[in-house]
Amino acid sequence: MRIFPIVTAILVCLVLYGVVMERDRLVEFANGFRAPPAEDAAPAETAAAETAAPVEESEALPEGTVSVVVLRSEAQEVDTAVVLRGRTAAARQVEVRAETSGRIISEPIRAGAFVEEGQLLCQIDPGTRAAALAEAEARLLEAQARLPEAQAQLPVARARQAEAEAALVAAQIDANAATRLSESGFASETRAASATAAVSSAEAAVEAATAGVEAAQAATQAAQSGIRAAEAALLRAEQDIDNLQIFAPFAGLLESDTAELGSLMQPGTLCATVIQLDPIKLVGFVPEAQINRIVIGAPAGARLATGQQVQGMVTFLSRSADPQTRTFRVEITIANADLAIRDGQTADILISAPGQLAHLLPASSLTLNDQGLLGIRLVDDTNTARFAPVTFLRDTVNGVVVSGLPDLADVIVVGQEFVTDGVPVDPHYQELTQ
Repeated sequence: MRIFPIVTAILVCLVLYGVVMERDRLVEFANGFRAPPAEDAAPAETAAAETAAPVEESEALPEGTVSVVVLRSEAQEVDTAVVLRGRTAAARQVEVRAETSGRIISEPIRAGAFVEEGQLLCQIDPGTRAAALAEAEARLLEAQARLPEAQAQLPVARARQAEAEAALVAAQIDANAATRLSESGFASETRAASATAAVSSAEAAVEAATAGVEAAQAATQAAQSGIRAAEAALLRAEQDIDNLQIFAPFAGLLESDTAELGSLMQPGTLCATVIQLDPIKLVGFVPEAQINRIVIGAPAGARLATGQQVQGMVTFLSRSADPQTRTFRVEITIANADLAIRDGQTADILISAPGQLAHLLPASSLTLNDQGLLGIRLVDDTNTARFAPVTFLRDTVNGVVVSGLPDLADVIVVGQEFVTDGVPVDPHYQELTQ
């Protein structure tokens, strides 16, 4: 059995015990063999004096005073451009779709090609539409031929009606005369009865003539209705033939291939998608707190995600807020003659707004009060902390630009989170460049 490893382990345990458990005694034992040097006494007294001085100074301050770092800021007029995050959008975009059915007989135009307004995009096989058109034309001619015949019957019927009415008047006169003569004894009752029968016959003839006139009028109206129906059928046939050709509604780029040769089209089937990129729009959404700072026609600029910078002007400002975000849509129109700007690119937008006095402060100086208002802590003339609400204008690499403060303000930039309104402070001023 080896005795040395066991003895070594015991010694190591004793040393560890002494270092950990009896550390203070070991330190006192070691300090007992050395005395402090004489030359250290004077510096020690000097350090004690130095530490005593601030204590006396702090005792002169009010109780509860908090030391803070203060920046004396002076307001300057700044260009308060409204900064938005938005995207590019095509000026116009439309999905051109078929209005009739049929097979495509034209060669497709590939995506990315530039098309002019009115250029043919898709051609559909006419099929039997030419025969349908000829049939509609023939029916129109037939309906037009019936109208003169119906119109010719109407004067004849009206003449018969007038003749029957005249015969009725004559029969009524004879009947009145026969009745009076019969009552006076100068005519027989048979003649009076015959005259009365003649009146009844004349009335029946008038009713028949009137019915003939109404029938002639109905025939004329039917002929006219037949003409209108034939014209509508002809118009439908012509329109159906016109729908066989699908044209570009405006000059632009094809975002997709046109319909492939031989494909079957149904009403609503997509022929092509055309977009117009010159000019192009920048679309952003303005918070309701800044909506009054933007006007139609205001100059604006943007930096795209690619680094390209563009300029334009505001051409649209929504009058209705988005119900979800409570923001207002704004559109900026910019030139894009070389079509370098694409639809849907991210952009940082700056819209020019009237300048105003504002302060440039460190972002760390911003804080919130108990009501959740954004602001900063000021030091007043009595060295007391005060909360002042501010309006955030924009963020820069040197700090944040805010408004709503006096022209000259002592802003707490370090320690503002440790004071509240009315707390006395010990301000230590720094320059803006520090």
